[in-house]
Amino acid sequence: MTDKNQSLDSKISQYVTGYSWVIIFLTLATIIFSSIGIIYFKFDNNYQAFFSQENPQLQAFEALHKTYEKSDNILFLIKENKSDIFSRENLSAIIELTNAAWKLPFSSNVSSISNFQHTVGKNEELIINDLIKKPETLTNAEIKSIKEIALSEPSLKNFLISPLGDVAAINVVVQLPNKTFKESIELAAMARKLAKDIEIKFPNTQVYLTGIVMMNNAFFEIAKNDSVLLVPIMFGIILIVAFVCLGSITTVLGVSLLIVLSISSAVGIFSWFGGVLTPMSAAAPIIILTVAVADSIHFLVTMLNNLRLGHIKIKAIHLSLKANLKPILLTNLTTMIGFLTMNFSDAPPIRALGNISALGVFFACILTISFLPALMNILPIKVICSNKRNTSFMIRLAFFVIRHRKILLLTNTIIAVFFACFIFKNELNDNFVKYFDNKVDVRQSTDILSTYMGGAANIEISVNSDGEGGINEPYFLNNIDKFSKWLRLQPEIVNVNTITDTFKNLNQNMHNDDPAWYKLPDNRNLAAQYLLTYEISLPYGLNINQQINFDKSAVRLMVTHSKNDSNEMLALESRINYWMHQNMPHSEYTMSSAPLMFAHISHRNANSMISGVVIELTLISLILMVAFKSFRLGLISLIPNLIPIAIAFGIWGLINGQVSLGISIVASITFGIVVDDTIHFMSKYSYGRKALGLNSHDSICYSYSQVGLSLWITTIILVSGFMVLSFSHFTINASMGFLCAITISIALFMDLLFLPTLLIALDNK
Repeated sequence: MTDKNQSLDSKISQYVTGYSWVIIFLTLATIIFSSIGIIYFKFDNNYQAFFSQENPQLQAFEALHKTYEKSDNILFLIKENKSDIFSRENLSAIIELTNAAWKLPFSSNVSSISNFQHTVGKNEELIINDLIKKPETLTNAEIKSIKEIALSEPSLKNFLISPLGDVAAINVVVQLPNKTFKESIELAAMARKLAKDIEIKFPNTQVYLTGIVMMNNAFFEIAKNDSVLLVPIMFGIILIVAFVCLGSITTVLGVSLLIVLSISSAVGIFSWFGGVLTPMSAAAPIIILTVAVADSIHFLVTMLNNLRLGHIKIKAIHLSLKANLKPILLTNLTTMIGFLTMNFSDAPPIRALGNISALGVFFACILTISFLPALMNILPIKVICSNKRNTSFMIRLAFFVIRHRKILLLTNTIIAVFFACFIFKNELNDNFVKYFDNKVDVRQSTDILSTYMGGAANIEISVNSDGEGGINEPYFLNNIDKFSKWLRLQPEIVNVNTITDTFKNLNQNMHNDDPAWYKLPDNRNLAAQYLLTYEISLPYGLNINQQINFDKSAVRLMVTHSKNDSNEMLALESRINYWMHQNMPHSEYTMSSAPLMFAHISHRNANSMISGVVIELTLISLILMVAFKSFRLGLISLIPNLIPIAIAFGIWGLINGQVSLGISIVASITFGIVVDDTIHFMSKYSYGRKALGLNSHDSICYSYSQVGLSLWITTIILVSGFMVLSFSHFTINASMGFLCAITISIALFMDLLFLPTLLIALDNK
């Protein structure tokens, strides 16, 4: 029976050592029940998973696709190194690939220079044929004529053929049901096989694959690669570091079980409540196994030190819990707050990453103060007894810091101010193409597309007319044509696909191909007649639903541009809005695309995360002040935690300067983590000052001796974990991991070389 006046740490330590088997059984039962939720595991590799249903850009995008044919696609690029694409062999490859692409599942439209519907007028009769037929029978003159037509056609150049004629594209529009993430995976596999078959049959031809479907498939492949490769690597690093630093197989086993149980229970609970993993939130297991192990290290190091001093195991566990319970609870609370503030993000994958990580931290905390001590109590632990702690290095470091406190205070302040000045070199910018590093196939293919075709980003613009059939009105067509011409004058625009070009061609064709008639029809009925004639002349499978809606009340312009950066994309959007306001003020229009959605989400997310960081800072500040029962100590403890973030972002401004979707959440993640070491250091300092009656110098020495080694070990593990994450081919996770590793590294040195100098200067009464 326990005394009612006993402290919480004493009660917990007595329960975990007195009822070890019961606690282990109940803990495992709870974890197993939580982990069962993994059977409901769902994964979403669709790029639209980055946007919530309330996102205005997604709503505009979905509205476009309800009106017109979807633009999700696979884009085959055919390149021939020895000559241009207009050879009999290459044209044969294009025709064969075009015909085979129709057989891909869910394909609704296949476009290439081979099946481009070339219109010719003869005696007021419209003749429509594929641009290329039977290449093996073509004469050199006919091939030359085909090349001239293809390169002069505005709708083809920089879309299906490069300006120099050295790369051709086959665009396959697909209508995926989006019932399962496997749809794009299976379709991508078929597309790759088709590309390989073409390369084998035409050995001088290289085929590259890009497009939305291949991007979705890349999301899955990267997440799978991270889970299969990076998680085991990080797990191995933790085991090695834990064994080297702890020197006990039993403690390493305890750490391993704690990691596995924390991850499985967090993912299980997340799945129980219908959570969906995405390529970004798939990084949660790496973050959990990195963060979850930190507090267990503090408990185990203290326990082993007590064992080496000659205490029996139960006493060593009691003393370790007494010394670490409060810091463990505090650090887990602050870390959870850091992850939970990611719910301020506008991107669901970031919210999911924060929630899964917070769940993992919660379970790790419970396991560290219950399951782990109980497990250590029943398992054999061998240590070599010693009459003193192995803290000589940390004591020498404490003496060095105290002796040179003024120089260290000044030096660290100068370093912090110096690097903080470079924060302003950062700019809020993103590039959706660079979400994949250059080792990923779809990134390589997209780079080739940008190099030869001028650009890979697009914007879709739907403009409404006055009503059904209103697109045939001459004034409406003239406005759209004027808009198209303005778009083509913009320096970043490389292609504008517009129905007005078709109307001009048809008008010229119906006047015996007289170039003087390459203009829009001036009569609504005539325009409607042209359009009807063109529609009924198209072969089976081809239609104009990508350009005109069902009742012919609106048209869609497909604009390709060379600037993938979000700032440049948003600037173009702003100019388009201004032009429409000035020239077509009464027209309703919708503008959206996947690249434009990503451009907006990057900016929206960064702005919303600022609110999250402010709330996180406020909450953690109050927690520290209450925990240490001192406004002064709480305030002092914040300084060495804000400085690492400032220095890290200053360094980022020097080496990169682009604050992307991944970088925008670093402050939320790292502040909740780096404050952990400060809490452990400050708790020992506060205990020395208040409970032991030591002065500030001796309290600092006491802190170094008690937690110095643990700080080194946990920092090594944390930095290793985030550095492993930086090797992900998904650059959002990679850049986030890299900057987090920098921040956590700096935080250790701030806690050991700067925080003590602040305490001496500001808490020396």
